[in-house]
Amino acid sequence: MTIYIDVVLIENLLMNYIILYAVGIILKKQIKHIRLIISSFIGAIYSIVAYISILQIYSSIFLKIILSIVIVYISYNPQNIKQLWKELLIFYMTSFVFGGAAFALIYIVKPQEIFMRNGLFLGSYPLKTILLGAIIAFIIIITSFKIVKSKISKKDMFCTLKVKINGNEIETKAMIDTGNLLKEPITNTPVVVLEHTLLYDCIPKEILNNLENILGGDFESIPEEIKSEYMSKLKVIPFSSLGKQNGMLVGIKPEYIVIENEENKKEINNVIIGIYNKSLTKRGEYRGLIGIEIL
Repeated sequence: MTIYIDVVLIENLLMNYIILYAVGIILKKQIKHIRLIISSFIGAIYSIVAYISILQIYSSIFLKIILSIVIVYISYNPQNIKQLWKELLIFYMTSFVFGGAAFALIYIVKPQEIFMRNGLFLGSYPLKTILLGAIIAFIIIITSFKIVKSKISKKDMFCTLKVKINGNEIETKAMIDTGNLLKEPITNTPVVVLEHTLLYDCIPKEILNNLENILGGDFESIPEEIKSEYMSKLKVIPFSSLGKQNGMLVGIKPEYIVIENEENKKEINNVIIGIYNKSLTKRGEYRGLIGIEIL
């Protein structure tokens, strides 16, 4: 069997590019084609070097992981380690789907012309077979993500929330908000947002009715005994939602919260209650917001 290096280079370049493009769509990233081309070319060059090299190191799993990190970093320029690992995970998942679809198609067309060397599958199958496999895989993975997203019903977006503060427990309906990533900036504790009127049985009205003054540093309307008891308990939480780009919430730590739905019940102690001084909805469908990360 004759293997042409230029064909192997083109095959890997195209496949790598399609995979990275699909990952960008899944992650909803701003795709920069020049970055994807550079990353795809690096991956293609590695494939050729690994194939022709007699050194075992080029087929090691460690080197492949390093290569994956380099490819993802160049393609999407993640801002932190957490974002890098998320993008790397989606990259691997997408690669497995693409590889499975491509190899399945190749095996159906010309299984006798596939062989492996240094951990790489090669063969004399037509380039159009690879491209067809990549297109099929692209359709499969994008469609799958859309199906999974559509399965999240409205019912799954709401839950019963119980909160205990100062020995008093309240109960309300809360929405599971995928956009609520609020955290208390000093301790990095996740924040659950509640309307202030819910907390009248738990926190003095003098505090709840003067949240804007407290955030502005004005404590004149708050009695001294309440001020001395509560000022050390209150937190200041910056946010960029709820209709504001640069807002602030007053927060307080509860004894615990309990999140319930039809299938699960979860008690959480390490959480902060962010007190919102308006209504979250006009019709009162829910009065709290819970970040998906808390669940």
